[in-house]
Amino acid sequence: MLSEMFLKLWHAGLIQKGIWETIYMTVISTAISYVIGLPLGVILTITDKGGIHPIPWLNRVLGVIVNFFRSIPFIILMVAMLPVAKFVVGTSLGNKAMIVMLVIAAAPYIARMVESSVKEVDAGVIEAAQAMGASNFQIIRKVLLPEAKPSLILGAVISMVTILGYSAMASTIGGTGLGQIAISYGHQRFNPDITWICVFLTVLIVQIIQEVGTAIAHRTDKRAKQ
Repeated sequence: MLSEMFLKLWHAGLIQKGIWETIYMTVISTAISYVIGLPLGVILTITDKGGIHPIPWLNRVLGVIVNFFRSIPFIILMVAMLPVAKFVVGTSLGNKAMIVMLVIAAAPYIARMVESSVKEVDAGVIEAAQAMGASNFQIIRKVLLPEAKPSLILGAVISMVTILGYSAMASTIGGTGLGQIAISYGHQRFNPDITWICVFLTVLIVQIIQEVGTAIAHRTDKRAKQ
């Protein structure tokens, strides 16, 4: 049977609100992170020594920046970035501030995911495009990204799940969502059933993201259609 506390939270709309806030933070943070991480990952790929436009110094500088932010544990990065969040959105509490910190943490991670995906593209396809006189921009737009699409989608799924996990940790410093409910109504009030219900709901969201993302990646994979 469901606990009395859960029923109270459900009837008060707090569980539904927590689910929505978790999904909202995850989706918005992922979208903004990809706006930053996707071009950054492409630049890291094409400026590498084996890329279509090698620029060693730029590749090294971007690599250092990306590795710097990726090496900081998220819980520490959140605390360090509180002033940045307050500067950007005017507050260090709530969903807006958490989204800023989630983006700062996720964008470098996504950049490396994109770099890995794009580097999987067959060099022969790139050479064929170059032989036909395609510019670097055309190669990126019509060869690298389309060929890497299935891998990029799977990477997006992994990134979204990672950001979802980050969003739960963000509740420790003022974030909302299922993480905040698990801490405030579960852990702090000695209701482990509330905590486990939040865990179950989080796992359910992850499973939905995984299934939908895998299906989309499979449908866009030309090799699977052959």
